[in-house]
Amino acid sequence: MAIEFKQRVLSNGLTIIGEIDPFAHSAAAGFFVRTGARDEPTEIMGVSHFLEHMMFKGTETLSADGLNQAFDDMGARNNAYTSNEVTCFYAQVLPEMIDDAIGLLGTMMRPALRNEDFDTEKQVILEEIAMYQDNPFWVLYEEALDRYFRPHGLSHRVLGTKDSVSAMSRDQMARYFSDRYASDNTVLSVAGAVDFDRVCETAERVCGAWTPSGATRDGAAPPINRERFELTDPGVSRGYLLGLAPAPGVEDDRRYEAMVLGQLLGGDSNSRLHWALVEEGVAEEAQAAYDPNEGIGTFMVYASGEPDRLETFVETIEREIRDLPASITGDDVLRIRSKVATAATLSGEKPGDRMQRIGRLWSSIGAYRSLEEEIARIDAVSVDDLRALCDAFDPTPALLGTMRPA
Repeated sequence: MAIEFKQRVLSNGLTIIGEIDPFAHSAAAGFFVRTGARDEPTEIMGVSHFLEHMMFKGTETLSADGLNQAFDDMGARNNAYTSNEVTCFYAQVLPEMIDDAIGLLGTMMRPALRNEDFDTEKQVILEEIAMYQDNPFWVLYEEALDRYFRPHGLSHRVLGTKDSVSAMSRDQMARYFSDRYASDNTVLSVAGAVDFDRVCETAERVCGAWTPSGATRDGAAPPINRERFELTDPGVSRGYLLGLAPAPGVEDDRRYEAMVLGQLLGGDSNSRLHWALVEEGVAEEAQAAYDPNEGIGTFMVYASGEPDRLETFVETIEREIRDLPASITGDDVLRIRSKVATAATLSGEKPGDRMQRIGRLWSSIGAYRSLEEEIARIDAVSVDDLRALCDAFDPTPALLGTMRPA
């Protein structure tokens, strides 16, 4: 029996989707809340990530220890994450435990938000922010996004800032939770050996009392800022470069071409930037990537090495991007298409990865595409498609930031 997609919407607006595979040896479920850093008021930047932590602190009837013990007792692999656009809480279990896992996930998603837990977890997050300040790439990346998208919400830092988290109150968090973590702003995604009707019954029982809020998001492409900036830090010994340029948004079918182009330009190995910078001994690392968001995507280039070679990094990257359209060959496209398709296929063999793929996609565009459809779209990318994409979305950095020793 082929994998079957099913979808249902509860009376309160909670959407349930699933890729059902009766021959799978595991099952996975995840609640995807369509909210993230881009949706936060600037004064409470970081609240979505903060709430991710608070979900694990327990409910009115279940302690944090009780919650963790319950996941352990069912042998679950569970976790959560927050991005610019979505917050996800998920678990992977044996098929016979999937209803219990959904019930527990749904229960934890209505946390007590106790003041004492809020105060304790605030200190944990402030320590996390401080830890990331010791990572040169992360510092440069966050500063670049801030400058590139400001004042749009995509400029927000997922962790927030020391000031925004320190000033945040429990009541501000509770209001944000009520507005965004609503039934009509949430998708329950399941995959693997699951009984979809029973999943829906469990969701109705656990989540049926959740209320809708009518939460929305402006998905229009925001304007971007073009500039060049430099950071200095006495704690670093290397030079770092990061550039950003516009790319297709997640709802744009040209995202498949953008995936291939990003790999061709700066995949881990055998890419244009790898050969021009790393293999030539100019830089220690060089990468490019494509990141899709609602309304707008981003091409990112990154390199690090000797500080006095930063200008050489810039010149080399700009040259490789300028020469890219004319240099693309059919063999290039075939190689990268195969690499991207292989990665997608390997992840598609796991119910946990299938659950994540369809959950994120539905949260972004409200639609389903099978893995086979997505691979077919990747396989259809041609040399002419990539050249047309370069014409429409020049990957040359519009914003370029560097970091060097002070």
